[in-house]
Amino acid sequence: MTTAHMDKALHFRSLHSSARPLALANAWDVASARVIEAAGAPAIATTSAGIAWSLGHPDGESLSPDRAVDLIARIVAAVDVPVTADIEGGYGQGAAGVAETIARVLEAGAVGINIEDGTRPSAELRARLTAARTAAERAGVSLFLNARTDTYLFGLGDPATRLEHTLERARGYVDAGADGIFVPGVTDPATIAELASGISVPLNVMAGPGAPDVGALGGLGVARVSLGSGVAQTAYTATRHAAQQLYDSGDYHPLADAIPFPELNGLFPNPR
Repeated sequence: MTTAHMDKALHFRSLHSSARPLALANAWDVASARVIEAAGAPAIATTSAGIAWSLGHPDGESLSPDRAVDLIARIVAAVDVPVTADIEGGYGQGAAGVAETIARVLEAGAVGINIEDGTRPSAELRARLTAARTAAERAGVSLFLNARTDTYLFGLGDPATRLEHTLERARGYVDAGADGIFVPGVTDPATIAELASGISVPLNVMAGPGAPDVGALGGLGVARVSLGSGVAQTAYTATRHAAQQLYDSGDYHPLADAIPFPELNGLFPNPR
């Protein structure tokens, strides 16, 4: 591990604070990462869904570790800020496979990962987190392990006990080595406040239309706010709108607010 890599890892870790939540507009390729960095991002987070779509795959762990790690490495090489990578369930068969993926992600230069339980038993993610922590310690990297639980996103279990179920999972993940807990799918302020109060590490939520703004989320105890696949979806929506206007009415109005060519091209002065 280089000194620069360690410095980025420690800096990324320091960005998690409810006083000023770490806001992440997730990238899916080198160009989106450069645009996001130029907009003032203190760090780059990837979106596994956006990456999968850009490579011709559906979301849902259909991407091979080789293709995922290759793109992560390209993004790391293209930006100066720290990069945290969404690796879904770990792109590996069991904990041993996840450890191999973690080692490769660290070699690519990332300083954080998101790893999720999905519909897996929580015990399986705990084992994967332990393997990930061991791999990071072996590499000498202060890796920020962000454990995602999908209880709210997928509506798992009884709604009446979902909060306590989520907190129980979160505590188990922290015990297994997680540095942060990501709970997408929840926007209710009271629930968010209870999650932040009941989790001993930084809380990450996924925001979008209808969610409190970043400052308000910080006031509830949130330390990290992600947009998930939302930015990629917005980009593809703009693409569809421009194409539909061209084919339906023959006009070009959707192109009026495009980033000027010299500005966009200038984000890539030389291959890194």
